[in-house]
Amino acid sequence: LSPGAHLVALLAGQAPKAMRDADVEIVEVHHKKKKDAPSGTALMLATSVEKARAQVGQSSRVVKSRDGEALRKDGDIGVVAVRGGDVVGEHTVSFFVDGERVELVHKVSDRAIFARGALLAARFLSTSGRAPGRYQMTDVLAAAMG
Repeated sequence: LSPGAHLVALLAGQAPKAMRDADVEIVEVHHKKKKDAPSGTALMLATSVEKARAQVGQSSRVVKSRDGEALRKDGDIGVVAVRGGDVVGEHTVSFFVDGERVELVHKVSDRAIFARGALLAARFLSTSGRAPGRYQMTDVLAAAMG
């Protein structure tokens, strides 16, 4: 429910349209007690890039970590999980082209952001005239952005 993470996903879904030849890597960092890897947020970011690439006629595949001989293939979206300390959550989506790199970074330092995101979503849902249905945080952000 982090609004910032969903904003990064929206932006990550735009970058492949402008940077069609970019190599994409996602690095996520969480505390040492986190049980899943990669995180759901990292996978959401990878899916956003994957969908954007499909819209421009490019195929891609998500590669979760690498070991040994692991040459990058065109269309790969690398996802790497790092665990340590008490890090709440950090995600970096990097778009590499020869000569430059564009990075989208989201860092959470306080778990209260998830509660604030839930309250933002509740306000969105309680808006008068809101039709019954299923909504996502991207709908909440779109409404907030006007």
